[in-house]
Amino acid sequence: MTTQRILVIEDDLDIANVLRMDLTDAGFEVDHADSAMNGLIKAREDQPTLILLDLGLPDFDGGDVVQRLRKNSAVPIIVLTARDTVDEKVRLLGLGADDYLIKPFHPDELLARVKVQLRQRTTESLTMGDLTLDPQKRLVTYKGDELRLSPKEFDILALLIRQPGRVYSRQEIGQDIWQGRLPEGSNVVDVHMANLRAKLRDLDGYGLLRTVRGVGYALRG
Repeated sequence: MTTQRILVIEDDLDIANVLRMDLTDAGFEVDHADSAMNGLIKAREDQPTLILLDLGLPDFDGGDVVQRLRKNSAVPIIVLTARDTVDEKVRLLGLGADDYLIKPFHPDELLARVKVQLRQRTTESLTMGDLTLDPQKRLVTYKGDELRLSPKEFDILALLIRQPGRVYSRQEIGQDIWQGRLPEGSNVVDVHMANLRAKLRDLDGYGLLRTVRGVGYALRG
C-alpha cells in the first residue's frame, strides 16, 4: 500500500513542525513549504495526496493559492485559518477549498478531517473475501448480492475494510465517521454496528463483523 503524502503550506515553523509530527505519527509522509510560491512548486512537482494550506502566507494570500491549484489539480485542500466568519468560509469554498479548520484546532479533529477527504477521494474497489465495497458507486456486495446500507453504515464498513483484522475502538469510529461530534456516552456507534451486523447476517455473512468486548470492532481478515 502506497504511503499517502501530505503537503503542509505554512510559514510558521512551530505550527508546521507540530503538524508534521501529528501527521507522521498517523502514518502519513509529510512535506513542507514555508511560502505560497514554494507550496505551488512542491504541489506541481511532488503531486501530494492532500494539501494543508495556511491562509496567511508571507508572499500572497492562501485563497490565491487555492485558485492557482484548481486550474490544473483536483487535490483535496484543507485551509487552516483564524478568520472565523461566514463570508470568509463561503469565499474559500467558492474558490475551490474542500474544507477548512479554524485555528486553534485539536490534532484529532485535523486527522479526522484529513481522513474524510482522503476517504471521499478513494475510487478503487475494496475486497475482503466475498465482501466488496465500491466507494465511487457507494455499493456493497456480499457473494454477489447487494448489501443495502445507510450512509453511515457504508462509511463505517469502508473504514473497517481498509484494514481487515484491525480493531477500531468506538472512540476511533466516532472520530472518523462523525468527526468527533458525538456526545460523550453516546451509543450511536453501537446502534449502527448492530444494524450493520444484522444486514450482514441477512446475506449469510455470519461472523464477518467481530466485536472485541471492551475494545471495539473489526472485520475478520
